[in-house]
Amino acid sequence: MAPSKVYFTDLHVTFQENLLQKLARLVKTAGMLDQIDFSNKYTAIKIHFGEPGNLSYLRPNYSKVLVDLIKAQGGRVFLTDCNTLYVGRRKNALDHLDTAYENGYNPFATGCHVIIADGLKGTDEALVPINGDYVKEAKIGRAIMDADIFISLTHFKGHESTGFGGTLKNIGMGCGSRAGKMEMHNAGKPHVVQERCVGCGACRKNCAHSAITITDRKASIDHSKCVGCGRCIGVCPMDAVDTDLDEANDILNCKIAEYTLAVLKDRPSFHISLVMDVSPYCDCHAENDVPIVPSIGMFASFDPVALDMACVDAVNRQPVIEGSLLSRQPHTHHDHFTDTHPDTNWKSAIDHAVKLGLGQKEYELITI
Repeated sequence: MAPSKVYFTDLHVTFQENLLQKLARLVKTAGMLDQIDFSNKYTAIKIHFGEPGNLSYLRPNYSKVLVDLIKAQGGRVFLTDCNTLYVGRRKNALDHLDTAYENGYNPFATGCHVIIADGLKGTDEALVPINGDYVKEAKIGRAIMDADIFISLTHFKGHESTGFGGTLKNIGMGCGSRAGKMEMHNAGKPHVVQERCVGCGACRKNCAHSAITITDRKASIDHSKCVGCGRCIGVCPMDAVDTDLDEANDILNCKIAEYTLAVLKDRPSFHISLVMDVSPYCDCHAENDVPIVPSIGMFASFDPVALDMACVDAVNRQPVIEGSLLSRQPHTHHDHFTDTHPDTNWKSAIDHAVKLGLGQKEYELITI
């Protein structure tokens, strides 16, 4: 099998072409407009809007480039993400939309609407059968699965659980509903933090398996009845339903790959990854640290696995920025992401994605 094609352009500009114009040329050269028919098709662009306080998320200007190109082809395009499992400013659709607008992702800046794919409380999901090694039925935000075409636009950076946050994580973890995120992170089932619970009964009303009882104005979950659907997490107004986030990192990565398969199978897709402001942590943090390596450029491919491989290889060829978290770590692995977060193994996601047929590690890098 021939290596997958990954297209790359650096961040140097001229008086005749700025970065946004280079991004447009990159995706055109990579064949996104030639190989996908966008006419009258609903097109989801999956992006991370950034947690307020974080300044390393992608500027909305980049998404507008894709929006304009797709709309020019007659596509019906929207930006999307799913609600977070953890407590923060993106745990429900209202706060999530406020966050997106606050960080510049509004129709005036991007040329399209933002849709939070798993709905108001993170419970609007489509169940996608995949029969994976770890996941049998993925829980994906419904608006994402309703789209005809799927495009990912990823900020490539480090991650404390998965090693790096690239295309696979943007898709797999990002497109999971709140219950889907719980399934990926958690080997067990949710529990109630008694100190936060006020006994309102919202969780009990939404439990389809009668696993929740209220005693002395406190809820509790019977794990012998609980199936781990996570709906109680989404409906609790006090954020009293919690998970342990106890899944081993390798299994977490494999589940992310399986969720990515659920999102991508049976429809056209294309992927862009911007390797700039390579922070050591996810953009889910309400802060960002010094980048661990210099910014590199923009990559694009139809193959999400090859794209992640090309990006991680490019990062590993870079010098370490003095004063960054990576510069203070022992360099024992000869791998910037593993050295930054020694308890992670990003290769497990890549290898499992290859096994699932999502793509291949071998790539041909085409510089434009």
